[in-house]
Order: sequence, then C-alpha cells, then structure tokens
Amino acid sequence: MAAGLAALLLILGMLLPAAALQSPEQRTTTVLFTHDLHSHFLPTPTADGGQTGGYARLATVLKQQREKYPNALTLDAGDFSVGSLFQSLYTTQGAELRTMGMLGYDATTPGNHEFDHAGRGFGEMLNAASEAYKATWGALFSSQHSAIGEYEQQYGPLTMRLPAIVDANYWPAESNPDESFIREAMESYGVNDTLLLERGGVTYGIFGLTGQDAHDCAPTSGFALRDKTLAAQACVDALKEQGAQFIICLSHGGTDSDPDKSEDGQLAKAVDGIDLIVSGHTHTTLEQPVVVGDTYIVSCGQYGENLGSITLNWNEYGGKTLVEYDLIPIDQTVEEDPDIAALVEEWKGRVSEGYLAGYGLTYDQVLTRSDFNLNTPESGVQKGSNLGELVSDAFLWAVGHLEADAPDVKTVTVTADGVLRASLPKGDITTSMAFDVLSMGVGSDGTSGFPLVAVYLTGRELKAAAEVDASVTPIMPAAQLYMSGMAYCFNTNRMFFNRVTSAWLEEPVFDTGLTRRGLTEIEDDQLYRVVTGMYSAQMLGTVKSKSMGLLSLEPKVADGSPVTDFNACILRDENGNEIKEWYALAAYLQSFGENGVPPYYCYPDGRKSVSSSLNPAELLKNPNWITLTVLGILLAVIILVVNVVRIVMLRRRRKRNSRG
Repeated sequence: MAAGLAALLLILGMLLPAAALQSPEQRTTTVLFTHDLHSHFLPTPTADGGQTGGYARLATVLKQQREKYPNALTLDAGDFSVGSLFQSLYTTQGAELRTMGMLGYDATTPGNHEFDHAGRGFGEMLNAASEAYKATWGALFSSQHSAIGEYEQQYGPLTMRLPAIVDANYWPAESNPDESFIREAMESYGVNDTLLLERGGVTYGIFGLTGQDAHDCAPTSGFALRDKTLAAQACVDALKEQGAQFIICLSHGGTDSDPDKSEDGQLAKAVDGIDLIVSGHTHTTLEQPVVVGDTYIVSCGQYGENLGSITLNWNEYGGKTLVEYDLIPIDQTVEEDPDIAALVEEWKGRVSEGYLAGYGLTYDQVLTRSDFNLNTPESGVQKGSNLGELVSDAFLWAVGHLEADAPDVKTVTVTADGVLRASLPKGDITTSMAFDVLSMGVGSDGTSGFPLVAVYLTGRELKAAAEVDASVTPIMPAAQLYMSGMAYCFNTNRMFFNRVTSAWLEEPVFDTGLTRRGLTEIEDDQLYRVVTGMYSAQMLGTVKSKSMGLLSLEPKVADGSPVTDFNACILRDENGNEIKEWYALAAYLQSFGENGVPPYYCYPDGRKSVSSSLNPAELLKNPNWITLTVLGILLAVIILVVNVVRIVMLRRRRKRNSRG
C-alpha cells in the first residue's frame, strides 16, 4: 500500500512539470492586404484584351475572403491615391478614403503620392473625408474609431466608415507654413502613430512607416522624416506595453531583390518584435512571403491587380507557421459588387461634371483608336518606346497647337519613363486612358496633373541629357528619356557618361501627325528651348548631384539666367490656363480622329539609335574628358606594370649572371 502510494506521488511529480512546460497556446491570424492602389477605382484594360483591378470586383473578393476568415483584418500600405481621373476628387471629396471605408479597410498609411498636392492637399483630403463622415454619423458618436466599434457591436456594420491612418515617422515639418492646418486636419481625422485593434479575441498592434525613398519622391510634402528604425522599435515597445499580441507594420518603404536595397528587409532585420510587414511603394508582387528572422514581409502588386491574403499560426513567444498565402487575382472573371459599382459610377459622374468639363471632355469619351499596343519597354531595355515617342511628340504638337504666343525658336520636348504610369492597349482610346498615362502631380492651379513647362538648355547640356538616357537607364530604368525634335546615337559598351557618339536637332512637320525630316548640328553654346513636364523639369537640376558632378544640367530662362521659379515657366493656352501633360496627349490623340493612331507609331522610329558594338573604333570614337582620363589612368597602370616586370626580370638576370 505504501509502495503504491509512493509510486503514484512519483508519477504526479513527473507530470506536473511537464504540464507546466507544455506548448503555448496557438492562435491564428489572417490579414487581407493591398498597396499602391493609385485611385484605380475602375478595371484597367490589359494587352491581351482582359481587365485587371477595379474596386467593385475587389469588394466581391473581400466579401468572399471574410466569409472564409471572419476575423480577418483588411489593411493597406499606402499610395491609395493619384493614378486615375478619380484623383481630381482627392482634396474636395476624399473619394479614395471614403471608398476604402465602404470596402471595409481597417487601416492604411500614407504613401508619397498622398502628398502630390503637397502637405496642405493631404490635410484638405483628410478634412473632406472627415466632414463627409461626420455629416453622416457625427450625431451618433463623439469619438470616431472607438465609438464605431461600440456602435457596430450593438447595431451591426456601418454602411459608411473611414479606415484608420497610422504613420509613426512622417509628420509636418516645423518650417512648413501650413503646419498648423495640417496637424489640425490629422488630429480631426484621428491620424496616429499606432492603432490597437481587437479582432477574434486577439489584440493587434498596428503602426505605419514612411521609407526614405518614398520621402525623396515627395519633395513638396513639407513633412519631416524621422529615423524609421527608431520609430518602429518605439512603436513595437509601446504597443506591447498596451497589450498587443501581434504586431503589424504598414510600411511604404518597399522591397528589393538586393537585400542591401530592400528598405523593409532592412527594417525587419533591425527591429525586434514585428510579426508582419505589409510592404508598399515598390509595386512589388511577392509570390511567397519574405521571412527575415521572425518577421514575414508581404506584397501583392499594384493597382488592385491582386488581393493579398496571409494566414499564420503563432504563439506568444513569437513562433509562427505559415498556413496559407494567396495572391487572389482581381480580373474580368470576378463579378462586381453592385453597391460599390454604384458608388464608383457616382464618383465618375462627379469627375466628368467637374474637372473634365473645363476641357470639354467626359470620362469615357473616345478620342481615337489604335490598331496596336502602345507600351513602355521592359525594365532596362534602351531601344525606345512607341508610347514614349508618342508622348514626347504630343508635347511638341502642343507647343504648336495649344500654347499661346509660343516663341519662334527651336524646341526639343522630352518625357521620362518614370512619369509614364500606364500603357495604351489596342482598341479605342478614351479620355481616362490618356489621363492614366500621365496622371502624376498637381499644377500651380491646384488641380490634378503636372503642367508642361519650358526651360532653356545649352547644346552641350542637351547632349548631356542624351547621356543621362544612355548611361543612367541601365541602373535606373525610370530615367530613360524619350525626345522629340532631337535624335542621337549611343553605344551601351562605351565608357560610362561617354556613350553618346552623335546628336542632332530634328525638324518636325505638323500635319495629321508628325513626320521626320532634316537633321541639323547642335551648337554647344547656343540656348535651346526644352519643354517637358513640371516634375521632369525640376529633376534636371539634380543631374549634377546624381552623376557625382560628371554631368550638369541647369535649367535656364530665355536670357540664360537660372530658373528660380518653375511656375513662371508653365505653358498656358490662349485663356491663360495651364497646359497639362495629360491634356497635351489627349488633344494630340484626338487630332488623329477616326483614322486612328498613325502606323508609324507601331514601333520606335529610330530617333534613338542604340548600338552594342565592340568595334574598338566605335568604342573610342569622340572621347570626352572622362574617357580620356580613364584611358590615361589605364595607360599609366600598364606602363607601371611593364616597368615593374622589366625591373624584376633585370634583377633575376643579374642574379643568374652573378652566379655564373
């Protein structure tokens, strides 16, 4: 009896520690996510005749996923605006945030394009969204987000709400003259560093971050960037102290295949405690999550082409197991949600009645047609683009047909690959499609779209611009240039910043389109008028710093003095209105009428001649000081090596002679 009792006590003694050390409780989290939506309310046509994206179809897939995962969070990682005509409602209606609210988004973070209307425009957008929200629900609550949860628990889901906005390291700079207005707008909306959200018995901690490159891409934001690593760690620590069990970062930083260039990869490596990063800005599509330590990083592509979904099992010690990861296509096979479709149609009507009415156009108006696709090239390909050439020709056409009192001087027009935001597929081309190609920015008039501006460059600087295209494009595809009124040749195997072998001015003829004729020499010291979009013009002055001082482009006014105010360089029509980039393209397309886009735009026309010859004569033709300097250094190294070899051989010979 005593022996049995002792054995029982021994067994219990062994079992108790085991029970105390059993595995921690496993929980499951599902996050539905997007990023870089860029105001793509409607589906985008694809080159194969299909469609991608569209908020009414996104709504359908979101509902399906929420039925499958009732406790799923819905999050966005920024750049939800600027990319279609709907952005013309940004500051007055807050259409993007209001529609995201209808789609059931829990939270988002600002991207760089949320500041295309500068910091003040961001504040105006927040106010527009808040005022519309309060007009509907203001009588119900005094505290926006907490009261929403209480109301929904008692009465069910709201038919209108707004997503929370979080950003921990990007706030108005003290030097911003609109700082007070912007901060008040952010406070009124409820913008915070972090958000605590309870869902399915789990407390989530969510915070937002802006990346360094995103900040660099928002030069007019008037916002100051804090160190994102310090900000992120502070958020993680604060959220855990408040009881957060699972930490999510909405980052507009981006990823890269090179770990050293991947801002969000570096963030995950530097900050302890982030469970999931939803990564925007680089428009990346990650077929599988990137895992850095205990942090999962996800991206689902641009323009709502996919809805991302990730499901993780996890425990309180940080251990995680991937259960499921899907990129769900949003295409023509998905039925549209009727409520969201109706809302989008309402927004579209407001665009036509407001912004487009000033141009005598409507959203779906057919401008012309094309019997072929007009595309930008694959990344890094330097042999031209029929779309890029069409756009640069449109700018030159606008100088002759839209600009009031255009000076009678030789003009070169230019656009860059990085500002061409959409292609034009075969078929009818509408107003909205033309806008989508050049949808970036805002003018001095406060309305959507960058205006065309005219500056002056010397002939030497024009050649340097061609050199930027030839030398920088392989490492920065967005820098690829397309010109009208100028032709040039370069060899991709020549010395960096000395790849252009020849350049000429090209005389255009305006009739039903543009045709090419005689070439004339470019005089190094003569001033030439250059017309481009506002953003590209402002970037000309950065070439010197970007090229480490090897190239220099200084925008000037007609008398040769430096440009001090680009707004004074804006092209205007006979009524004094800004000539927008997108409208120059739309009007040029409309000039083709029923005949359609001329067939000479089917392929690049050779105004940019690219060679990869290894012929020594071509490689060394017309060397500049950079090539001569490198050749001089190379020659000096060769002479040095030859002399060293000679000295060594002489010493060996003397040793042999002394032994003999």
